[in-house]
Amino acid sequence: MIKKPKLRIDIILVMSILALLAFGTIMVYSTTLSFAKPVQNGLMKTHFLSLALGLVVMFTLMIIDYNIWGKLYLFIYAGCILLLVATLIFGKTVHDAKSWIQIGSRFSFQPSEFVKVGLIISLAKYIDKNIENLNNPFVLLKILAFAFLPVFLILLQPDFGTAIVYVFFIFIMIFSQGISLKYVMYAIGLGILSIPALWFSMNQYQKNRIYDFLDPTRDAMGSGRQVIQGKIALGSGKFFGRGLFKGTQNLYKYVPEKHTDSIFAIVGEETGFLGGAIMIFLYYIMLHRMINIAKNSDNVFGSAMVSGFLGMFLFHIVQNIGMILGILPVTGIPLPFISYAGTFQLTGLACIGLVLSVNYNRGAKRFTDDSFELLK
Repeated sequence: MIKKPKLRIDIILVMSILALLAFGTIMVYSTTLSFAKPVQNGLMKTHFLSLALGLVVMFTLMIIDYNIWGKLYLFIYAGCILLLVATLIFGKTVHDAKSWIQIGSRFSFQPSEFVKVGLIISLAKYIDKNIENLNNPFVLLKILAFAFLPVFLILLQPDFGTAIVYVFFIFIMIFSQGISLKYVMYAIGLGILSIPALWFSMNQYQKNRIYDFLDPTRDAMGSGRQVIQGKIALGSGKFFGRGLFKGTQNLYKYVPEKHTDSIFAIVGEETGFLGGAIMIFLYYIMLHRMINIAKNSDNVFGSAMVSGFLGMFLFHIVQNIGMILGILPVTGIPLPFISYAGTFQLTGLACIGLVLSVNYNRGAKRFTDDSFELLK
């Protein structure tokens, strides 16, 4: 008798995500209380819509065999490139970067957030197809060219914050599959040498963020205000916090972008060190489960894909918390599943759905190369 393979749901990962979403919803509600009622209602409506749609997408992607997306990697990659080119042509400029697409008068989205998912899928499959010769210089250059074309298009917007996220998860994906240490050292050296060129290519808004990181008091009422007020809010919460919906920095709107990029400052103010530590622990559980799924994947494609999503989430978490603590420059990067961020909320849950699919379909050969050929 043939034993049917088990399909596994990683309950611990699912529960950690649901806990983060619940906590995030409470914090989004708290940070929007001080807004005009119609504005708050609109933000909460969008938040719940992206949350509900994201959960549907997450559980749908979980039960679909993730290998399907690997078969379609070239179409997914081409779609990513076309979307980024369309952004450069038709995009809306925000903070001197043409990184948003406006549809009608009320709906806008950031294409680079969707491209993150598409690139991780397509790059994971490209690595899978070339894994036997990964440390061959010519093959490695092909992989890097494949990976960095979307990064180049994002730099043209220019959106350096998002581009750095891409560079980080690309590095994690390739490194996790056994790249030689000498290439890692070459990459670090090249990165250091490229700093001057990167600096001179930045616009003044981006340079001001670096200046504010080095000395926030240089423009305390302007570009440095987010760093200064964020630290005040974070520190004022002490161990237990001022209490939900009772943060003065929150209610009097002293912290800029408090419901999006700076939401961790309000987490610290209202829930204190304890609330922040619990949130970080939930992130630890999430990332730890993702590492386990990557290690136990059936194939290189699943392992590399989960590693890419892991790198993306890790960068967002460290960068967002680090900028509120004042140890990293301010960037417009949301805190996963906590910040108000409709596009990133949806894409983040889609990523988790694909991670869950790698685990759910482990050992289940339901969609093979032969079955794909029959669809043609």
